[in-house]
Order: sequence, then C-alpha cells, then structure tokens
Amino acid sequence: MLIFAATHLFTDGRGFWGFVQAASEAGVVGGIADWFAVTALFRHPLGIPIPHTAVIPQGKDAFGRGLGEFVAQNFLDADLLTNRLQEIDPADRLALWLMRPHNADLVARRTAGVLVGLADALDDDEVQTAIRATIDERVRRIELTPLLGTVAKLAMEGGHHHALVDAALLGLSSTIEENQDLFRAQLRRESPWWVPEPIDEVVFQKVYDGAQRFIADMTSDHNHPLRSHLDGRARDLITRLSESTELRERGEELKRAFLDHPEFAAWTDELWTDLKRYISQAATEPESDLRRRLAKWTTLVGERLATDSALRDRVNRGVVSVVRQAVEQSGDEVTTLIASTVERWDAHETSRRLELLLGRDLQFIRINGTMVGALVGVVIHTLLVVF
Repeated sequence: MLIFAATHLFTDGRGFWGFVQAASEAGVVGGIADWFAVTALFRHPLGIPIPHTAVIPQGKDAFGRGLGEFVAQNFLDADLLTNRLQEIDPADRLALWLMRPHNADLVARRTAGVLVGLADALDDDEVQTAIRATIDERVRRIELTPLLGTVAKLAMEGGHHHALVDAALLGLSSTIEENQDLFRAQLRRESPWWVPEPIDEVVFQKVYDGAQRFIADMTSDHNHPLRSHLDGRARDLITRLSESTELRERGEELKRAFLDHPEFAAWTDELWTDLKRYISQAATEPESDLRRRLAKWTTLVGERLATDSALRDRVNRGVVSVVRQAVEQSGDEVTTLIASTVERWDAHETSRRLELLLGRDLQFIRINGTMVGALVGVVIHTLLVVF
C-alpha cells in the first residue's frame, strides 16, 4: 500500500517505475481480495452483512451434517472394516498383548475393580436370600444318610479310615498320659481303705502301662482284632445308613432342623459378607491371591490364543461379526451424533477458535495473495508495454 501511494505521488509511472506502480496496484488489489475472502469465511467483512459471507457461522450446521455423512460413508463402511480386520488378525494381536506381564497385571487390576463395583452394586439382602435359597434347595434334595454311607464306604475301601482311627487312638493315648494324676486319684478313691497306697500305685501303673501298650499295638497293627471288629461295625453302620428307613428318616429330621435353624441363615449371610469383604480388600492389593490368579488366567488366555489356531479363528470371526453388525446398525446414529454435536457449538465461538487455530496460515494466504497479485500486475504491464 505504501509503495502504491509513493509511486503515484513521486513518480511519473513510466519506465521502471511503471512496472513498480503496476505491481503495487495489483498487489494491493490481490491483498484486499484475499483479506475479503479469508475474512468472509469467519465473519461479515467490516460488519457489513454481505451475502455469502460469515460462511462458517452460517453454514456450521450443514457442515456438521456433511461431516457426519462423510464419516459414516467413508470410515464406517462394513466391507472396508471387515477387510482391514482380517488383515491385522485381532486375535493374534490380543494374544501378544495379554501375554505381556504388565498388561496381564493391568487386566487383573481392572477386572478386580469391576468385581468390586458389581459387588457394591448388588443388593446385599437379595444376594443373601438367593444364596440361602440355593443352598437350602440343593441340600434338601440330597438324602443325608445314603450320602454319609457312600462317603464312609469310599473312605473304607481306600483305607482312609485307618488314619481316622489312628488319630483317635493317639488322642486317647495323649488324654490318658496328660491326666495320670486324675486317674490315679480316682483309683485311690475307689480302692478299699485297707489297701496300702504303694499297692494302689503298682496297680495303677500296671493298668496305665497296659492301656498304653494296648493302644500302641492297635495303632501299629491295622489287622488288630479290635480294629477288625471296629471295621465290621463300621461296615454294618454303612449298610444301615444306605438301607435303614429309620436312620434315613432321622437323618432327614436332623437335616431339616439344621436348615430351619436361625444359625443356618446367619451362616449363609456371612458367606456373601465375607466374599464381598475379601473382593474389596484383594482388589487393592497387587500381591493378593485374587489379583495373582486373575493375572495368571489372563496370561493363560493369551497363550491359548497364540497356540490354538481354531480358537483364534473363532475370536477373529466374532470380532468381525460384532464390528460389522455395530457399523451397519450405528451408521445413522454416528451421523446424527456428529451433526447434533456440531449444532450445539456456538457459531461465533467456533468461528473465532478456528480463526485462531489457522491464524498463521491465514496470514500467509493474505501475503501470498499480495505477492501473486503483484506478479500478475507486472505481467499485465509487461504485455501492455510490449504490445
């Protein structure tokens, strides 16, 4: 603008100055034209409501609808996404990701957090009632005495009852040993008054030693006659548990009494309370058994995906199917979402932010317009001079 004014005020516009004057004139025109064009995108130039200016504020809503349709048509194409997913093999990438220890710990932490959230969201009374009803129903369907008979039979067939008998004999031996003074005093009270105390002591020691030897013999010899007798009695009891109507009825009475007792309800309620407390505490401790197990299961899932091609194919097909269905069903929703989001933007604030964001490039557009205009002016002046 200064060059344009100077050439008109202080030169005659001939020769070299003619070229300068033509360049400056065309440059001013080009700069003003570009300023008008750029400004018209964001606002009315000089505040004058010239038609087809303030393009962005006035066309914001149409732009939002067009952007939504563009995204839906070009990025949410089901065939395009399906081909891309088949190329990248999501299951293989997922397997590699899950096998990394850091990622397994991350999954464990997030999963534990989800479990805590679910536990907190559930109604405690409803969960406790459901647990109580489930246990009650299962236990009532099971006949107690036949079950006890079956368990005892399996224990005897495997020889596991010997450990129980041995434990009982050792307990009896320890009880006798720890209460020698009590047994000795009882013998003295039962002994006639005229029997000397030393004789009582000899009798007690004989009885004590004999009892301990007898218990030791039974403990070391599984074929001891008394143990064989106990085995026979146990087999008879097992048969009665399975066949006796009387024992079966008594067992059912005991079971019903147990299920109807208030302590049973309190015990089932504590199951959920204890489980909820355990989940809450374990979720916050990286070294808790819950977190370690979740991390281990995560790694195992990754290893299974990496080695089982059939499973990997099923996962890939599942991912493709889910994505394809989601895209086909949500295309219109995405368009509406983008359009409605843009509609909620304030027109003038949006225009201002875009202008600030593009400010440097817009300034170069104006400069380039001035330079291009100047060059065009030189070319036109040259042609005029030549022809």
